[in-house]
Amino acid sequence: MTKTAVVTGGTGGIGLETARGLAAAGYAVTVVGRDEERGARAVERIGAGAGAGATAGSARFLPADLGSLDQVRALAARIAAEHAARGEGLTVLVNNVGAMFPRRRTLDGIEASFVVNHLSPYLLTELLLPTLAAGAPSRIVNVTSGAVGVARRVFDGVEPPGGYYGFHHYGRAKLAHLAHTLDLAARLDGTGVSVLAADPGGAATGMTDGTMTDPRIVSPALRLLWPLVRRRFARATSGPASAAARSSIAAATDTALTGRTGLVIGPSARPVAPFRPAADPRLAAAVRRLSEAHAPAPAP
Repeated sequence: MTKTAVVTGGTGGIGLETARGLAAAGYAVTVVGRDEERGARAVERIGAGAGAGATAGSARFLPADLGSLDQVRALAARIAAEHAARGEGLTVLVNNVGAMFPRRRTLDGIEASFVVNHLSPYLLTELLLPTLAAGAPSRIVNVTSGAVGVARRVFDGVEPPGGYYGFHHYGRAKLAHLAHTLDLAARLDGTGVSVLAADPGGAATGMTDGTMTDPRIVSPALRLLWPLVRRRFARATSGPASAAARSSIAAATDTALTGRTGLVIGPSARPVAPFRPAADPRLAAAVRRLSEAHAPAPAP
């Protein structure tokens, strides 16, 4: 059976390098993004480096705006239908899509960072669980971030009380998704579907270019230290996307991880301890309630 992978946010940066690594390992890769031209260029680059074990046409692009939950549902339906028609499951889903916003935005009335960084990959995963189960042993890889360390840990609502600071809201959405990752791993344990988080450690990408130089993304207390904070951001986002993709590629393909679940794969492409608050069952339960309320998925 063909090894298949879907990589969201796969037309540039870490996502593209992840897709290239999967194709080189023999996977038929579908990259998801908003821009048709970037998608075409990505497919060309991925195909040029595909491994000998990959099938002809080992890369393709599917358009979808993952800031729209309706488009997430349509994307999942298309992927599921195509795999069912071929009589095969999905081997790997890499939820790489991410975004940070210097000023508050909403998508369908919901704060944008929470939509893109958590609700969108949460919903896509839930909708594709039957297709992933059909491809077992299969893997779900959710890209996390060190920004979880600055997150407000209250999930009574989509947004915490207080002002909007893009880096902190990004970290909070990533914390929600990391908590969901660990919770889902426990839920799917024994099904043949492994759930892993990948921490890229930071890189120079379209998301970090420009955004990380705007002091409005951090709280007023950190703005007082902005020269120091900015230098730290600059160091953290100076590496190449190809190096940052190592954790996602390892999480998706490393045979040493076969049958293992609920792990965080660090920038060195080896398991690391998860951020402890993400493993709090009370936090996971609060995130689950929010997710089910704002991005309901039908039971499989």
